[in-house]
Amino acid sequence: MQSTPYYQEAFVNYLNTFTEKREPLNLYDPVNYILQLGGKRLRPVLTLMSADIFNGNYKQALPAALSIEVFHNFSLVHDDIMDAAPLRRGKETVHIKWDTNTGILSGDAMLILAYQLFEKYQPKTFQDLAKLFSKTALEVCEGQQYDVDFETRNNVTIPEYLKMIEYKTAVLVGAAMKMGAIVANASTEDQNNIYEFGRLLGIAFQLQDDYLDAFGDPKTFGKQVGGDIIENKKTYLYLKALEFSNNENASILKDLFNTELENNTSKIETVKKLFIESGSAEATKEAIKEFTNKAYSVLENLSISEDKKEQLRDFGNALMTRTV
Repeated sequence: MQSTPYYQEAFVNYLNTFTEKREPLNLYDPVNYILQLGGKRLRPVLTLMSADIFNGNYKQALPAALSIEVFHNFSLVHDDIMDAAPLRRGKETVHIKWDTNTGILSGDAMLILAYQLFEKYQPKTFQDLAKLFSKTALEVCEGQQYDVDFETRNNVTIPEYLKMIEYKTAVLVGAAMKMGAIVANASTEDQNNIYEFGRLLGIAFQLQDDYLDAFGDPKTFGKQVGGDIIENKKTYLYLKALEFSNNENASILKDLFNTELENNTSKIETVKKLFIESGSAEATKEAIKEFTNKAYSVLENLSISEDKKEQLRDFGNALMTRTV
């Protein structure tokens, strides 16, 4: 098993062969643009890492890793349109740089390209990858719909929120790892267990992202700190704050999340104060630890060496102590 930077470099080199000029330019230039914006490349790295873990050749997993990354970026293009987001990774979003119709059509093309990458595999592997991909892609869409629904609801529960982030984020992390295991011809049991490890780690990852959105360092986080607060998103932090707060503070929090304010700086600071004073901030950090430890417990069921299990724990620890 190699280091994360090693897999990142191998993946980016492969990605560069994929993002060559193609006609028509107005369809494919936006595809190349979003794929070259960078990002953590977390999901493709996990696919390559998983193939290595189960004694496969990570190079054979590159098409599957790219498929995951293309699909992930397809979902971002369409999410940005739905959210009317002006920036992605500090750059103009596709629908702003081009237009909404281009964003929709180029996103559609990305979904097809993601499936097409499976054609590089033999029929049995192709079938297993495509079946997992279809299930996961539909769940991501369901998660996105839950997220949209929650924007206009004031009675979202913690279990509902956890289901939403599982579908919107975590299942793709689990699928990324299972794809690597499929390419490496791992046993069905190991495929399912590595998926579960990734799914649980994905939930912890999203909770960490929620926490950093409120309390991250603006210099390192890469996105506007407090963005979820401005957008009135009912994150784990918000839901726990409502649960723990007295009636007066809960009422203040609900009012802030049901009104549009000109002074967002004041809103962000007030909400963050309520997150801290209610104990919500600490509870979120505890939930991150809980899901991370659940992911680690799954490792005991994998038929891999203790050294590889420890490397996976180290990867998880690095992910959960990140500042970006």
